[in-house]
Amino acid sequence: MPHPLAASLHQSMALPVMAAPMFIVSNPELVIAQCASGIIGSMPALNARPQSQLDTWLSQIEDGLAALRSAHPDRPIPPYAINHIIHQSNDRLQADLETCARHQVPLIITSLRAPNQVVDAVHAWGGKVFHDVTTLRHAQKAIEAGVDGLILVCAGAGGHAGTLSPFALLGEVRRIFDGPICLSGAISRGQDVLAARAMGADFAYIGTRFIASTEAHAQPEYKQMIVDSAAADIVYTPYFTGIPGNYLKPCIRNIGLDPDHLPEAQGTNFGSDSKKAWRDIWGAGQGVGNIDRTLPTADIVAQLRDEYQQALLSVQDHFTTKERA
Repeated sequence: MPHPLAASLHQSMALPVMAAPMFIVSNPELVIAQCASGIIGSMPALNARPQSQLDTWLSQIEDGLAALRSAHPDRPIPPYAINHIIHQSNDRLQADLETCARHQVPLIITSLRAPNQVVDAVHAWGGKVFHDVTTLRHAQKAIEAGVDGLILVCAGAGGHAGTLSPFALLGEVRRIFDGPICLSGAISRGQDVLAARAMGADFAYIGTRFIASTEAHAQPEYKQMIVDSAAADIVYTPYFTGIPGNYLKPCIRNIGLDPDHLPEAQGTNFGSDSKKAWRDIWGAGQGVGNIDRTLPTADIVAQLRDEYQQALLSVQDHFTTKERA
C-alpha cells in the first residue's frame, strides 16, 4: 500500500511526476502550467528577485490555480512546491521562509543541508517537506530531521546531481524509509516515469525536459542547446558553484573554457549574487538526448502520459503473453 501522503498526492495528479525547481528557469507561468497539466509544479524561492517579489509570485500561483480549480472542478490539479537552498551562503533563507509561511505553501523542497529547523517551521503551517539527497547518509539525516518525503538526486540528473545509480540508491533508501520518494536521474520520457514507479519510487522528478518548454524562463539559445544536445554533451563538475553538478559543454565553450579541463572550484556560493554564475552557464541532465523540440508544458505532459500508458500496456501485454504460453 502506498504511503498516505503519496496516495493523497496521487489522487490530485494526472501523472506521478514532480517537476524539479530550476534556478532562473522556473517561474510562476511554468509552475501554473505544470499543475494545470496534472503534475506537481515547483520553483526555487531564489528565482524571485528582489526578495519582495516572492510574495507577488506566490499570490500569482495561488490565484492562477484557484481560478483553474474553480473553472475545472473535475480536473486533477495538484499542489505546488517551493524550493529553498539550506546553505549558509543563502542570505535570504529566513525571509523566504517567512514569506512561504504567510502563504502556507503546501510543499517545500529543501536542498544541500539537513533541514532540521525548516521542518518544524513548515509543519507549523501544515506544509510538507521533501528533501534532496544524493547518498544514503544524507537520507538518514533528513529522516532524522523529520522530513515527509525524499528526493533521490541520482547520477545523470540536471543541476547538483549525485553519482549513485538510481537502482542502488533507491533500493538502499527503501530499506529505511517507507514515505514518499521522488526519483531523479535523466528522466525525460514516459517510459522512464513507469520505470521509476516499478523500482519503488512514488514519483518521477523531471527538470531538464521542462527547460525546453514555451513557459520556461530560459534564453532561446538555452532551449535550442537542450534540443541539440545528447548525453555526451554533459559534463559533471563542481567548478561553477562549489557543488558538483551537470552542465552543457557547449555553453562552457562559449565563455572560453574547456569543459574537459576546468580549473578547481573556488568556494561555494548560493547567496543573492549567485545568479551571475548561471547567466551563461546552463545546467542539464543526461536525458537531453531524448528531447527533440520545444513545446508548451501541456503538450510535454500529454506526451509523457501517452508514453507512460503505452509502456504500461506493453509490459502488461508481455506478461499476459508469457502466462498464456
